[in-house]
This record gives sequence, structure tokens and C-alpha cells, in this order.
Amino acid sequence: MDTSVALNDEVAAALADGRAVVALESTIIAHGMPWPRNVETALGLEAAVRAHGAVPATIAVVDGRLRAGLTVAQIERFGRDGVTVTKVSRRDLPLVVARGTTGATTVAATMIVAELAGIRVFATGGIGGVHRGAETTFDISADLQELARTSVAVVCAGAKSILDLGLTLEYLEMHGVPVLGYRTDRLPAFYSRDSGLGVDARIETAGDIARVMHAKWRLGLDGGLVVANPIPEAHEIPRERIERVTELALADARSQGITGKALTPFLLARLNELTGGDSLAANVALVTNNAAVAAAIAVAYAALQRG
Repeated sequence: MDTSVALNDEVAAALADGRAVVALESTIIAHGMPWPRNVETALGLEAAVRAHGAVPATIAVVDGRLRAGLTVAQIERFGRDGVTVTKVSRRDLPLVVARGTTGATTVAATMIVAELAGIRVFATGGIGGVHRGAETTFDISADLQELARTSVAVVCAGAKSILDLGLTLEYLEMHGVPVLGYRTDRLPAFYSRDSGLGVDARIETAGDIARVMHAKWRLGLDGGLVVANPIPEAHEIPRERIERVTELALADARSQGITGKALTPFLLARLNELTGGDSLAANVALVTNNAAVAAAIAVAYAALQRG
């Protein structure tokens, strides 16, 4: 059984040369968006990373191998197969590897594979967090524990708005995970630029974020960082509107008994229905913006490492 990370030629050459690489997840392809928008978005993210000077490494498990850097055919396979593809977090990785099966990696699993490959920057839409009602359900995303232990900077539009954002911030603080606002003092709420909650520090440039990463890990402080990057203003959905439809989607999930891994994909799909497609368009805009910012950070971090 080979448990190393298989790299495509482009990613392998960039890592060998000390050039910038940005990890991208595959759950957004299989579970986050409908076909064919999912594949269009995945390829668009790779293009955005390249346009800003870095090499993209879309991460997944393919036939039991951890992979950083998928082919177009593999991305299309994930897009077409959709939710039938296994959703893989930390607990699932040994199962899909041992069985030789295929899985789409969540934020947590993508961070693990990225660190194994030597990739320090990862762009996603929004991290998971503490779900609403977690005081009775104990539904807390594995993404938070991964941020506490795995040394990768995660560029995101905050945590998904379907979550309890206040408790999510408390959890990150408890585990020593810095939450850095990229050109903002406020935590973004995925579809909205301002959740009403603050961040640990406002950072104005990609170079300054790279210096925080460098300092953290040089000090022996393992674990990740959250780089909170607000959705572009033109694509923002007002908080009041998204909160209203989120409550409706949560009520639908409760009435249908949908929990666990199935909850977030269900809620995202239901929000898209309730907003007439606006939430999907916002999701594409924010994750593309995150990929561009992540590339700039990766370029700055690679230059710092070489220096």
C-alpha cells in the first residue's frame, strides 16, 4: 500500500523548485455545486491560481491514492459523479486508502494531504465550524480540529453562514488558531462581507500574511491560520436575506431528518433554490476571489522561504 502523495508533473516541479503552490479541495466539485457548474468552477479556480503566479493542486483520493494535482478528466469524473462520490474527512482517509476507492476531500482532509505534500496555502470557499444547536447535537466540523493541528494557511470567506459563527470563533481561539482579516476588521459570513464579529488582526498585504505564517511555524507553533477574505462587494448577499433563507433551509433539514455529512450539501443546495441561484453565483465569485488571494500569499511565502 502506497500512502505517499502522488503529484502531477506541474506540482512536483514547482515544489522541487520552491515555487508557489496552492491547494484546492475536491468536495466543492462533488458535493458543493451542481453539474456542470462544479467542473467549470474547479477549472476556473485553477486558472485563477495560475493567473496570479502560482501552481494549482486540486486534491482528492483517486483509486486509493492521495493526489495533489488532478487531470481535467479526473475533475470531470468528480463533477459528473457528484454526491455519489465519498465525502472524505480525516476519519475517512484511512478507509478509502485501504480499500482503494475514490473520495472528494473536505477542508480537513485537503489540509492533511496538502501538508503531506509540502503545500502551505489552501484556498476554499468557507470553512466548517460549530453548527447551530451544537450544544445539544455536538455537531462540530472536523475542519476546526484540523486547523488546530495541521500547518496550512486556509484562505476562505470566513465560515459558512449556516453555522454559529460566534461559537466557531470561540473554538478557534481556544485552540490557538489565528483568524486574520484580509483588508477587513470583521469576520466575513460567506455570502456576506460582515458577520458583525471581529477578527484577531487586520492584514493589508499578502506579504504580511506570509510573514505571520513564517513566524508562527518558525516558533514551533503547529497548526493552521484562517485568512478571512470577504466576498467581492458586487456579489454580496445581504445578511438579513441570507439569514432568512438559512432558517428556512435549516427547518427543511430538521423536518427531513438530515444530519451529519449530508447536512451541508443539502443546505447549500436548498439555499440555491430559495435564492433563485444567487447563492451559487455568490459561491463561485467568493471562491474564485479566494484562489487569487491564496496565490498571492503563496508567492509571497515562497519568496520568503527562498530569502
